[in-house]
Amino acid sequence: MTTINVGIIGLGTVGSGTAKILLNNADLIQKRSGINIRLKKISDLDIERDRGFNIPAGVLTRDAYEIINDPEISVVVELIGGINPAKKFMIDALKNGKHVVTANKALLATHGTDIFQAAMDSKRIVGFEAAVAGGIPIIKVLKEGLAANHIQSIYGIINGTSNYILTKMTKEGAEFAKTLAEAQRLGYAEADPTFDIEGIDTAHKLTLLASLSYGIPLSFDSIYKEGITAITPEDIVYAAELGYKIKLLAIAKTAGAEIELRVHPTMIPDSFMISKVDDVLNAVYITGDAVGETMYYGRGAGDMPTGSAVVSDIIDIAKNPNAPLTQVIGAEREKFNIKDIKDIETMYYFRFTALDKPGVLSKISGVLGAHNISISAVIQKERRAGEAVPLVVLTHKAIESNVTGAIGEIDKMPIVAAKTKFIRVEGKE
Repeated sequence: MTTINVGIIGLGTVGSGTAKILLNNADLIQKRSGINIRLKKISDLDIERDRGFNIPAGVLTRDAYEIINDPEISVVVELIGGINPAKKFMIDALKNGKHVVTANKALLATHGTDIFQAAMDSKRIVGFEAAVAGGIPIIKVLKEGLAANHIQSIYGIINGTSNYILTKMTKEGAEFAKTLAEAQRLGYAEADPTFDIEGIDTAHKLTLLASLSYGIPLSFDSIYKEGITAITPEDIVYAAELGYKIKLLAIAKTAGAEIELRVHPTMIPDSFMISKVDDVLNAVYITGDAVGETMYYGRGAGDMPTGSAVVSDIIDIAKNPNAPLTQVIGAEREKFNIKDIKDIETMYYFRFTALDKPGVLSKISGVLGAHNISISAVIQKERRAGEAVPLVVLTHKAIESNVTGAIGEIDKMPIVAAKTKFIRVEGKE
């Protein structure tokens, strides 16, 4: 029986989960794969702390290069996160003829071209199933299960922190700041939650999904990114009255000869399956030209779910170390144009703060009409004659540049008392 030696760099949350699976499920992995996968070395700066499971003697080291330079180790697993020294570790491992497995979506999204080029030069594999949606095998779905499909659209809830916050705000009517503080207390949000709540983490993952789905170069800088910090309980209530929920979505879809890549809070019909994905769970909803609509759902983070994804890559490499390179760079990459956010066409939710006076709605609708924006629904419940009240409008499909032009004009009118809020809306009209 073939034996493959593995080394893990980083024994944090995901590293510990990966090590536990490799050690505790070794017999099961051998039975199912026909290969003995041996965890030979683990490097971490802190090798004294108890991780809650037994690590064999002689496995721990503080020196990552004991793994990178070990001729007996075939697969190096990078789980320290961040850009440096993770990038150097990965490239050095590839140059030394080792396959690499990682969960580092930020590194791959922003520096992946260098890493995948090193893999191609060395004729080695970079596995990154764990970089997107934790335990959901979405990378394998796109590379294998849906390989025969033209991917028409992707809608993803792929950041558990933001989904938890929006779920709590929806169910409890809590303010954003209070809910974020609770998420931090429970360990769902980092002390600095910027990547999660501003859509950056979601955009890192969308970068990888889009490159696999459409054959385009890694395009993190071209993705429109907008976070959830401006979402209020008031918006959530009005969305519900209109039959929608608000989620932070990663969106990729073909638009003629162009591709839309965007991350932002989105109103989606509460009848859609993906709108029912709550708390820290993730889901990816994909439409292919042959398969139709599909959805993949599960835990998007955590030691064991993400560790499971890491181990699945190790098993794939062990079973087929000479697999054809199906990376996300190369001369064969498609040269699609990524659509600017100002040119997208979708439905919109507006919340105007308008004076409660006769003729206000007609004046606002007049400006919207002049910008080719038609109204689908209106909510105006509060009545305080002469005072400012919320006026909520749902539109039919409109072009974003027309929307921003109309709002700019409306916000200058004396009948409007505050800056207009708008949220993009996805779903069938």
